[in-house]
Amino acid sequence: MNIVIVESPAKAKTINKYLGSSYEVLASFGHVRDLPAKNGSVDPEANFKMIWEVDPKAAGRLNDIAKSLKNADRLILATDPDREGEAISWHVLEVLKEKRALKDQKIERVVFNAITKQAVTDAMKHPRQIDGALVDAYMARRALDYLVGFTLSPVLWRKLPGARSAGRVQSVALRLVCDRELEIEKFVAREYWSLIATLLTPRGDAFEARLVGADGKKIQRLDIGTGAEAEDFKKALETAAYAVTSVDAKPARRNPQAPFTTSTLQQEASRKYGFAPAHTMRIAQRLYEGIDIGGETTGLITYMRTDGVQIAPEAITQARKVIGEDYGNAYVPDAPRQYQAKAKNAQEAHEAIRPTDMSRRPDSMTRRLDADQARLYELIWKRTIASQMESAELERTTVDITAKAGSRTLELRATGQVVKFDGFLALYQEGRDDEEDEDSRRLPAMSPNDALKRQSLSVTQHFTEPPPRFSEASLVKRMEELGIGRPSTYASILQVLKDRGYVKLEKKRLHGEDKGRVVVAFLESFFSRYVEYDFTANLEEQLDRISNNEISWQQVLKDFWTGFIGAVDEIKDLRVAQVLDVLDEMLGQHIYPPRPDGGDIRQCPSCGNGRLNLKAGKFGAFVGCSNYPECRYTRQLAADGEATADRSLGQDPDTGRDVWVKAGRFGPYIQLGEQKDYEEGEKPKRAGIPKGTSPGDVDLELALKLLSLPREIGKHPETGQPITAGLGRFGPFVKHEKTYASLEAGDEVFDIGLNRAVTLIAEKVAKGPSRRFGADPGKAIGDHPTLGTVTVKSGRYGAYVTAGGVNATIPAEFEKDTVTLPQAIALIDERAAKGGGKTKAKKAAKPAKAKKATEKAADGEDAAPKPKKPAAKKAAAKSKTESTSKARAALSSTAKTSPTKAAASKAPAKKSAGKT
Repeated sequence: MNIVIVESPAKAKTINKYLGSSYEVLASFGHVRDLPAKNGSVDPEANFKMIWEVDPKAAGRLNDIAKSLKNADRLILATDPDREGEAISWHVLEVLKEKRALKDQKIERVVFNAITKQAVTDAMKHPRQIDGALVDAYMARRALDYLVGFTLSPVLWRKLPGARSAGRVQSVALRLVCDRELEIEKFVAREYWSLIATLLTPRGDAFEARLVGADGKKIQRLDIGTGAEAEDFKKALETAAYAVTSVDAKPARRNPQAPFTTSTLQQEASRKYGFAPAHTMRIAQRLYEGIDIGGETTGLITYMRTDGVQIAPEAITQARKVIGEDYGNAYVPDAPRQYQAKAKNAQEAHEAIRPTDMSRRPDSMTRRLDADQARLYELIWKRTIASQMESAELERTTVDITAKAGSRTLELRATGQVVKFDGFLALYQEGRDDEEDEDSRRLPAMSPNDALKRQSLSVTQHFTEPPPRFSEASLVKRMEELGIGRPSTYASILQVLKDRGYVKLEKKRLHGEDKGRVVVAFLESFFSRYVEYDFTANLEEQLDRISNNEISWQQVLKDFWTGFIGAVDEIKDLRVAQVLDVLDEMLGQHIYPPRPDGGDIRQCPSCGNGRLNLKAGKFGAFVGCSNYPECRYTRQLAADGEATADRSLGQDPDTGRDVWVKAGRFGPYIQLGEQKDYEEGEKPKRAGIPKGTSPGDVDLELALKLLSLPREIGKHPETGQPITAGLGRFGPFVKHEKTYASLEAGDEVFDIGLNRAVTLIAEKVAKGPSRRFGADPGKAIGDHPTLGTVTVKSGRYGAYVTAGGVNATIPAEFEKDTVTLPQAIALIDERAAKGGGKTKAKKAAKPAKAKKATEKAADGEDAAPKPKKPAAKKAAAKSKTESTSKARAALSSTAKTSPTKAAASKAPAKKSAGKT
């Protein structure tokens, strides 16, 4: 028996069919272990020794693999053909070695770029060993991300209360968004005018020509800056005689674009279909893993995480055959086209994204796929086929025109383009297919010296516009151009920025939120080197050199760590007030917009003589008055100041009731109507606002959608029971009977289809039963000096830490996975000092107290405890004050030491902080 390990169960099922009964294919469900979310997981003083922890969810699957190996002859590691795939195989192998599950089995590594029978069987014939250099590059990247996240994030917590975390690549991507916000704020619109004449040829054909010169001088786009100048040219053009000076027609060729890489696929799917990068990758994953064709599951596209643009020779041959069959031999170039990647740091480890079989035309696959899958497959197929088609042949025409008005001579120009042979344009155009520009217009026939007649004259005022905010696609493109990140990381980086509230997506554009801008300003002020684009790109180049076995991964980490920990040490003694002063100056233009009356932008509007400045609170930075506490004026930063509570959005067309955004005890929510609109005992319908959505961004359309949840998607094809979609405590989900499955990035709760819902339910069932009910068992992080085990848990009202019956809420500036043992002990001690929880002593005393109270009640006595004596009160107050002071001191001093010290003295960041 041969044991084959892949990542996903769908992939395992398909490959098992290809290989037959002598193979057992098992799924690891992705990564099986990772660095624990605590300090000391990477030790710079021990040559960057890394401690790995098996994911609890993966433990059972690894045990199953170990059991299966007992009767196996070979272990074949067949995870994805990239750096992450190599790492998963290495992790699985290391765990099996630790379990002593390997005896004398032969261990092989195979890779295939497509899940087709031929690709898989060919890969099995060409096994190799695990590529140690690729594993080293993975470890270097993981260690870098960990060290940055778990060192920088605690600095943010101490110096910027309310900040959540920072990451090596995440912070640089955030800087791109925030720098664009700064450009927009600094932008000053400039007025300019254009003059376009509609002219008629001697044959009566109309065309447009733009003013480009006057009196021997060229006129550029912005040269006519006032209405008076435009009026002067207008008068001259209205009286001028027009004639053709020259007609210049030049042939041109337009070549097709290369096949898709991860980045270009995300960009084009966004432009054409409005898909978010995460949604694009999820659909591509489905197409890669395959669908049922003739009773056999077959992958429709090659591996979708790649920066290579070349495709296999046999695929090129097949594409040329399809082109000849569908379009004719004129569309087949004399020689196959070869492409080279232009992206910085491109690895080109494997093929571009292409169909596994070019003969599977999109129209034949539509009925087998859902709508989004069909559209993405069609896009990939068209791009691949077009990349091997003949170039388009064009003719670009420029007509220069003279307009004589008395002694003045003005010059106009008309440009146009004619397609002589459409070539690849017959199938595909990239990007802005439906937008027309002046060069794409076709000009009528003209000859030099032809007299022209003016039909009309358009004089238009314009203002220059600021640079546009990044869309998700354009940010991915910019990151790729700069060499920041890798194909597998783009979608996750964007998701992290949105989840942490650093950016928001509005009208398909990324807006830098105040929280994110403050973080970037802090990093640029105190860690400027580590958010520089070139520095980050250079690290990526070094990681590539590691994967090529050119340099040592430990040396790369050592060079980085020496400078980085030095920068951290330099600011450890800075007071929060000093940091805020720097940020206040840096963000002044954003925080203090000009006043309508032209007055002092920093004058306090409440007391009139105080000065506004940046301050820090438990939930982040805010603006306050310098006269505090006499003047208690505060406000949020500029972008966060929207009114979000008790706001009417309009009427529900079905009921006629008003739809409200209201402020509740546990946050804002949507409500249909008021209590007075309902019968006695009937409650108004309410709906929560999804995580990541600002209440100020909720409009009537979104509110009505939220009120419509949960909605029935359809009936399950096997059970006939309904599948519903809704929003819960942990986000959007689909439900079938008692099975709940969370929606993945890119899924929309309002329009998820039945096929996709069935798939999510099936995947959840395939993962096995999970805990659905009961309290969170939590995660133990160490021992309290007196109360026993300290555990981090999720409760009804948020995350908390507990020990010996004392529960302490985790403050908002921390996250469940980031709390260290010293922080937890401080929180528990503070809570215990306030009389919260039940210590072991209290627990022991409780039964006796209860018995005594019961006896007194039976005798008619008052069971209430007697008040404490004054001395006891004073002692308790003193003890409480001392305990609280110690707790505060412990919290503020946590993580003051660097990660080179003992684990207990460090403050970690969220696990994902170092992952991007």
